[in-house]
Amino acid sequence: MARRTAKDGGRRFKALARHHGTPLLVISRSALRAQLQRFRKALPRVEPFYAVKANPHAEVIKFMVAEKAGFDVASQAEMEAVLAAGAPPARIIFANTIKPPEAIAAATKRGVDLMTFDSEYELDKLAEAAPGARALVRIKVPNVGSAVELSLKFGVLPADAIDMLIKAHQMGLVAAGVAFHVGSQCTRVENYIEALEIAAILFRDARLKQIPLEILDIGGGFPIPNANHGEDLFEPIASVISRELERLFEPSVRVIAEPGRFLVGPAATLVMRIIGKAIRENKHWYYLDDGVYGSLSGLVFDHAAYRFQAVRDGPTRLSTLAGPTCDSFDIIARGEAMPELEIGDIVYVENIGAYSVASASRFNGFEPAQVVLVS
Repeated sequence: MARRTAKDGGRRFKALARHHGTPLLVISRSALRAQLQRFRKALPRVEPFYAVKANPHAEVIKFMVAEKAGFDVASQAEMEAVLAAGAPPARIIFANTIKPPEAIAAATKRGVDLMTFDSEYELDKLAEAAPGARALVRIKVPNVGSAVELSLKFGVLPADAIDMLIKAHQMGLVAAGVAFHVGSQCTRVENYIEALEIAAILFRDARLKQIPLEILDIGGGFPIPNANHGEDLFEPIASVISRELERLFEPSVRVIAEPGRFLVGPAATLVMRIIGKAIRENKHWYYLDDGVYGSLSGLVFDHAAYRFQAVRDGPTRLSTLAGPTCDSFDIIARGEAMPELEIGDIVYVENIGAYSVASASRFNGFEPAQVVLVS
């Protein structure tokens, strides 16, 4: 079989752009399946619960349902979308530690009873709206070096976790386990090691206090390569996690995780078109039909690093790429090495399936990229 080249991919994206228009987010089902298989192979003890927030497109959710993944939902709307796609309630965790009371009640009504919390106030809401629900206490763990530090906003101190679980039990909830998140794009395996050791101490302490915990949720944060960090570290990190799980936790403990970026990030390519061109500051400026208010929102919200590629050959020059809106904030990249491009040319970005269209807006009336799934 002939090896597929970057130029082959560019021609394919150009053809898709002619057929569907731009901007266009192209998601590969085979790439989604490959990432899910990688996860299950590298972490055989861990059940993947897809983090819907990464990319809530209906076809992605349907794919995950068909592949028998679980789901991490953060809102009632995400929960309803997952249920509508055919996911069983038992395969859903309502993993936002701050939930509106009406969302908790709706989850209970729909049979979703696995939820996280990290405050006594949340326990009050759970006890009232979801009596008997299974509750996981989310703890604060090291997020050192992660692209997005999630322990700033969430998590109780580990020293308070047992008291929280005891209170949950006293309030009629099932104190089911412990959850944590090491931060987004975590390339530091020590974060996982420390978090797992902390969780193991809590499991032992809870057992001594007659509260046998049954579920460990190791969150997400599994890294994918990007323009700044090209090395794929998932398998080495997963190997350490697997070793530590076997060392620290009894086989009876159910282990789940909430991968989002890892599953959908590498599966998508954003295809854009040059809609304007200028010379400013002795440099070529190219204006694209998508930008930081659209699918490239990850540049702002997700500390993302993207590699921009053109479907045109030629000597490269340092260029500036900008989005289509009237806001000067909408500058995508400065000093990007690009061949000289013409209006109508195609520029594309790979590894952009996560936190792209999910956080895109309609600022200035520009519609988010159309999403198409291909084989």
